[in-house]
Amino acid sequence: MGCRLALLAEYFIAVAFVASGFSANLRGLVKPIGIELPAALSNPFGTNGGFIDIIAAIVILLTALLLSRGMSEAARMENILVILKVLAIILFVIVGLTAINVSNYVPFIPEHKVTATGDFGGWQGIYAGVSMIFLAYIGFDSIAANSAEALDPQKTMPRGILGSLSVAIVLFIAVALVLVGMFHYSQYANNAEPVGWALRQSGHGVVAAIVQAISVIGMFTALIGMMLAGSRLLYSFGRDGLLPSWLSHLNDKHLPNRALVILTIIGVLIGSMFPFAFLAQLISAGTLVAFMFVSLAMYRLRKREGKDLPIPAFKLPLYPVLPAITFVLVLLVFWGLGFEAKLYTLIWFIVGIILYLSYGLRHSKKNDVAEYHPPK
Repeated sequence: MGCRLALLAEYFIAVAFVASGFSANLRGLVKPIGIELPAALSNPFGTNGGFIDIIAAIVILLTALLLSRGMSEAARMENILVILKVLAIILFVIVGLTAINVSNYVPFIPEHKVTATGDFGGWQGIYAGVSMIFLAYIGFDSIAANSAEALDPQKTMPRGILGSLSVAIVLFIAVALVLVGMFHYSQYANNAEPVGWALRQSGHGVVAAIVQAISVIGMFTALIGMMLAGSRLLYSFGRDGLLPSWLSHLNDKHLPNRALVILTIIGVLIGSMFPFAFLAQLISAGTLVAFMFVSLAMYRLRKREGKDLPIPAFKLPLYPVLPAITFVLVLLVFWGLGFEAKLYTLIWFIVGIILYLSYGLRHSKKNDVAEYHPPK
């Protein structure tokens, strides 16, 4: 239950986060041609004179409308866009290397100081930064879900996960090094579209437009995936009796539209209330808590293999040591998050526990009442 609550929080916040990133990149893309929204419609409530990020709200609503009608080509489109996004990153790195000022790397680790948003600089700042950027590494664990279709999963699964993770780490570090080399790190504060901004400021407007156009399209497909998965998770809560059963209703296309409506409303509200940087911390918090629950769950699941659970094609190596090490490391990363992120996470779980004790415990079903059919 704890893991599912953490994942649900992750999807709620991720929808708002991706939509905010989409909004920032789209605004950065059209600003050079003279299209600019007023501050009240460009920022979350109470941030920089903002009332609502209208583009983020609209893209969430449009995505929900699209999903309510079915998405048969989403997977194929996503594969194409992954290639385009990698090419866009490589293009940025190559062009950005021509605009690097080596003095921007000095000092490489700035002196530690405490700011309004927490620690900055020094090893304390690095520790806080690890907690914030953890969200960039979400998704690699989903490779394990395909172990049933893999050949020799005991070998290919670790290679797939670690291989894709290694490629992403190299690309992430390359982008970060180039960004800091192009302009002083302080100029990227509270900037939700640093790549496009850096390219425009260095005189590469055409490249900025290409990279940001790919980013905008890529974020839209990412939003489709987030909302599709999030609505399915909400559907499963209703199906299993943990939330009201009307959430498990499927339309004639076997889509959980009621769950999608709830996800859409909450995504718009969160995106309207919290700034981009804080949403990043909230997503990391939800994901880290989910990983901690997964680590602890391994001890119980391993005992059930071959009994009420089938023996999996891929089994966690170095059991029982690795789950314990993972739990401790993830807990350390979680502890580096800001106080508010940890507080909101605690409030979320308290509300979830209250709902479970007052409703879910009495209505929970051991067997599924309906089979979910994925969109065709």
